[in-house]
Amino acid sequence: MSKKLKIIFMGTPEFAVPSLEILVRGGTNVVAVITAPDKPKGRGKKIGTSPVKDFAVDHNIPVLQPTNLKSEAFQQELASYEADLQVVVAFRMLPEAVWSMPALGTFNLHASLLPQYRGAAPINWAIINGEKETGATTFFLKHEIDTGNIIFQEKEPIYEDDNVGTLYERLMNKGAQLVLKTVCAIEENNYPQLPQNTKPPLKSAPKIFPETCKIEWTKDARQLRDFVRGLSPYPGAWTIHNDKKIKIYQVEVVEDVVAGEVGELRQVGQNILVSTKGGVLEVKELQAEGKRRMKTEDFLRGNAL
Repeated sequence: MSKKLKIIFMGTPEFAVPSLEILVRGGTNVVAVITAPDKPKGRGKKIGTSPVKDFAVDHNIPVLQPTNLKSEAFQQELASYEADLQVVVAFRMLPEAVWSMPALGTFNLHASLLPQYRGAAPINWAIINGEKETGATTFFLKHEIDTGNIIFQEKEPIYEDDNVGTLYERLMNKGAQLVLKTVCAIEENNYPQLPQNTKPPLKSAPKIFPETCKIEWTKDARQLRDFVRGLSPYPGAWTIHNDKKIKIYQVEVVEDVVAGEVGELRQVGQNILVSTKGGVLEVKELQAEGKRRMKTEDFLRGNAL
């Protein structure tokens, strides 16, 4: 019979909750949860808790919220749980003293097929680059980010109409299944550890900043369609029109339309069209500065370009 390992779970956002939930409901022994400190949220700046903390509290799991992972006090408290294994899903970088603490190590869930798309935003960049397939990977942590030995991988198709929101949802749930599979395999002491194949070309997934999201209309129309859906619904691709920022959440390539000036948004009937260096796009959903996000037809009822 396999040994029930003492597990520490580390995670903060919604993406991590299904992984924690499946471990708890699957009967594994989660002895504590590490998550981000509470912080002010929203316009009212009320103190908010992380989704992972909310789940842990509801299920009577002890919660640790260190502000400094290198703190001796925190590391002593962490060691007091005598965990055999740590599981990381959407958490921050760990110092070696933390990830090397359990006898069986620490594994992470990453939303790509490593070694492709190492970095902070793998779902966004897979769509932006027009990939047809991505997936989820569990791997053991080591010094360099996202480079440890692979335990398991599961592939996931990227559909033509996917955006970050739809793909995020599927990978969140697929990743949870993979986390449970990994824990069960480690409990049975029957799991692979495959070094990552680092032969080029490797594509990276760096953090996305506001300036990353600016639309360069000189690119091909189909490239720009992928760019927009790879940033939708968050953080949102943007452009400037009449000195104001407009976020664009959905576009479609249109054929047999006379092109205008590259990058110029123009109203044609009840449509908004914009010409690129290689084709014309129709804007389907947008958000003007100071307004809510809406479909183009709703926007044009009260606004004219």
